[in-house]
Amino acid sequence: MKKWSWLFVLPFIFICISYSHSHLASIKAATQQETASESPFDKMMQVLTHKRCVNCHPAGDRPHQGEDSHVHRFEVQRGDDNHGVPALRCHTCHQDDNNDYAGVPGAPEWSLAPVSMAWEGLTRVEIARSMLDPTKNGGRSLEDIVHHLTEHALVLWAWEPGVDAAGNPREKPPVSKEEYIEAVLAWADAGAHIPAE
Repeated sequence: MKKWSWLFVLPFIFICISYSHSHLASIKAATQQETASESPFDKMMQVLTHKRCVNCHPAGDRPHQGEDSHVHRFEVQRGDDNHGVPALRCHTCHQDDNNDYAGVPGAPEWSLAPVSMAWEGLTRVEIARSMLDPTKNGGRSLEDIVHHLTEHALVLWAWEPGVDAAGNPREKPPVSKEEYIEAVLAWADAGAHIPAE
């Protein structure tokens, strides 16, 4: 390429680089604004629709497990009290803490949610409606629901899920525990509004 042709090429290169930089900056700003503008409901539901929650809120009588939410091995069943059947009670394997040697998760009061609180296959709005419905939630008040969602050890286990049998860390919810708790409290304080689908 001749020397004088660089005089035409350099401005073109400069324009392309400037455009790319400003375009990337605007994408980054839009992403940050979108994240900042997520409502407390949106943040809360990112957690409640995650496999760490839905695996134990199944539509049927069998819990789900694993990153792929497969039906629980060993023919585990719900049982009359949501803690399994006599020979396969939840606490037989699921102790108060994770067993990282065997890859068995654990937290206090390990159990399935009642059938009335099945979330599998529901939308975010349907889940929220069922949470607030006293005929489905065991007669819980909003205060009780907030306590369960933000303080119950089994719910908070989602951020300390341990490792699977192969030693691989289990996936955590996409929102930090602190942001989630803040979102639940803000949602409740604002009247627990459920948006339209």
